[in-house]
Amino acid sequence: MQDIAEHLTTIYLKRCDRGKRCLYEGSTPPDGYPNTWNGASYCTSELTVLKNSEIHKWDRGYDNDGNQVWGVKGGAYEFKPAPASSFSDPFSSLNFPPQFMEKRIEGSFVLQE
Repeated sequence: MQDIAEHLTTIYLKRCDRGKRCLYEGSTPPDGYPNTWNGASYCTSELTVLKNSEIHKWDRGYDNDGNQVWGVKGGAYEFKPAPASSFSDPFSSLNFPPQFMEKRIEGSFVLQE
């Protein structure tokens, strides 16, 4: 039986060199992965985990001629940690059933030492 899910991308992470502000960084292979969304023929991704717990992610899609057809052109999206006070009970005002909050998120990030 074939896998029914489409493989979107794999990002290979490695430890950052000493003196850099990141802990881990990585990317897809330079030629990316096949992607047909919004006129693209392939996509690339870069990911950086910073020492201050920020995550920077830059995804782009390209057509057959190498023109960028989707994704931010000027740099990565920056995900910053939420203030500590919001971690006490982030779902207190929401009415989610317990099984919804227990689902794990699985991805295909590969850490290389």
